[in-house]
Amino acid sequence: MGDAMGKKLKGLRVAVLAADGFEQVELTIPVKKLRREGAQVDIVSLRPGAIRGMNLLLPGKKVDVDTTLHETKAADFDALLLPGGFINPDSLRQSELAREFVRDFERLGRPIAVICHGPWLLASADLVRGRRLTSWPGIQDDLRNAGGIWEDAPVVRDGTWVSSRGPHDLPQFEHAMVALFAEHLPVAIPRESPKEARPWLGWLVGGLAVAAVGLGVRARGALAV
Repeated sequence: MGDAMGKKLKGLRVAVLAADGFEQVELTIPVKKLRREGAQVDIVSLRPGAIRGMNLLLPGKKVDVDTTLHETKAADFDALLLPGGFINPDSLRQSELAREFVRDFERLGRPIAVICHGPWLLASADLVRGRRLTSWPGIQDDLRNAGGIWEDAPVVRDGTWVSSRGPHDLPQFEHAMVALFAEHLPVAIPRESPKEARPWLGWLVGGLAVAAVGLGVRARGALAV
């Protein structure tokens, strides 16, 4: 019953860009939701191996990295999730590869879901100028100084972006993220039957048959003469 009702994101490939120091629940809870909805989720990071989460100021659990920024590109994915944490986005914003990764998502018009301190990376990539968004209140001045229009709300939707303030907004964030990502499902190319896909083949075979009959008639006429 649950499987039949879910899978809103079947076929969607999501990149989760994170580094050591990500806020544990801001990665694990949205990732669990995405996978429940049928999305394929890859953890993308600066280096291979595993990255460690944080529970506020306390060390959390490690999460395995699926691929690195050296091995992949934005065009390989349909959507992007940026979790927060104090250390994680500050590390990412110092990486040109990470900044270019999020810029490419924006150039491609693909959706970005970001929470807590995650917008730091978007600010360093010079993407927040003129955009409505929210974040952890402590970085609101950074986002305003980068040209963003900061709002104090559980969820802010602006075009292909959805943002939230922190762990306390996760239920609303999950809902808004899934709704946004569902608008960007990859378009499946319908499979046609061989007859429908290649109507010219029938015409070609028919034409060759007619031509062959004509040649045969002319050949017999020539022999009779």
